[in-house]
Amino acid sequence: MKRRYQVLSAKETQKIGEWLAKDGQLLLPMMELIEASRLAVDEVIDAVGRASIEAILHLSARGVAGAKHQGKKGGAVRWHGTQTGTAPLSNRKLRVTRPRLRQAAGEVEIPAYEAMNSGPALGQRMLDILLRGVSTRNYQRVLPEMAETVGVSKSAVSREFVEASAQSLEALVERRLDDRDWLIVYLDGMVFGATHVLAAVGVDVQGNKRVLGVVEGASENAASCVSLLESLVERGLDPAKKYLFVIDGSKALRSAIDRVFGAANPVQRCRNHKVKNVCDKLPDEFKDQVKATMKAAFRLPAKEGQARLKKQAEWLDGAGHPDAARSLLEGLDEMFTINRLELSPSLMRCLGTTNLIESPNGGVRQRTRRVSRWRDGNMVLRWAAAAFLETEERYRKIMGHADLWMLQVKLGRETNLDGKERVA
Repeated sequence: MKRRYQVLSAKETQKIGEWLAKDGQLLLPMMELIEASRLAVDEVIDAVGRASIEAILHLSARGVAGAKHQGKKGGAVRWHGTQTGTAPLSNRKLRVTRPRLRQAAGEVEIPAYEAMNSGPALGQRMLDILLRGVSTRNYQRVLPEMAETVGVSKSAVSREFVEASAQSLEALVERRLDDRDWLIVYLDGMVFGATHVLAAVGVDVQGNKRVLGVVEGASENAASCVSLLESLVERGLDPAKKYLFVIDGSKALRSAIDRVFGAANPVQRCRNHKVKNVCDKLPDEFKDQVKATMKAAFRLPAKEGQARLKKQAEWLDGAGHPDAARSLLEGLDEMFTINRLELSPSLMRCLGTTNLIESPNGGVRQRTRRVSRWRDGNMVLRWAAAAFLETEERYRKIMGHADLWMLQVKLGRETNLDGKERVA
């Protein structure tokens, strides 16, 4: 049901403000909270409206200059009429009429007004709103509206977002990585319009996930892959240690890992990508059978599982599907890396695919889906970085994290009973 609203006239609003200021005891607690702890102004607005804010400003001014006395000059600080001002909310600015105070040295600030204008940054709030799917063209429909509120223009929203998202990108690409012991690095790509972005997510010895970095470029672009991995090393990921890399199957990524970290690091290719690639080359009547065979083989010991899939490839080739057979055999050895490491079933389930990074990627896509035109790579990186950092706030530990000590041992990392890497 559509609600009906009645907007008070300026004269009516003024009467409410005069009444609230006259009976100031009602608003004293609010005034003290705003002046002392800078309570979010939005909560007060939602409760009693703009007239209350103006009354609070009046009370705050009265606390500095004393009550108005007609015909008396007043003390050191005097009332000096009123002027228009704004109270910045988390997502808009509210126009208010505030008292003016003066003394011999000049203007005197009203404590409540000063506190309101030193609250949370408008730019960060706009960033949060935009990342939740509100385009700059539609923001006026979703931002809370109220009478005589000062609207912020579309260009101002975009400008604020550019500044805030640029800070997010800078924070991400400069993030230090030597504050944790990393065990696993997931690498995967995303596409925004015509621009590709390659992202890395790490898992430490306690199972905590964290975005490690993003670069512009596809996972098949060798230069981009090397650039991303070299940036991780520059920011503290020790290349002398061994890590488990989980990738989407890109040959360029595989080559970049060997180049930057060495060929001794185990690499697990995403099984979901492999199943999809094989099934895409088959008619519908064979897809379910081959998919079930592949998934069953992945649960077997490495030698036995590979043997089963080689037989499946022979059958596919004989049935007239050589492309699917070749796809199944390509990189087969690295489909069973975690089987050879003999990890726990719950840990293997998490490490067998790039789902861990694809889930955050899905969050990034959700937050950027309303962008209709990507102007350049820098714009894509800013949005991707800001969305990744917001998604990161909801990361949980990986499945099977209690068994990560097994992977530490397999990677040649000595561990204590608490699972932390031993320091020599």
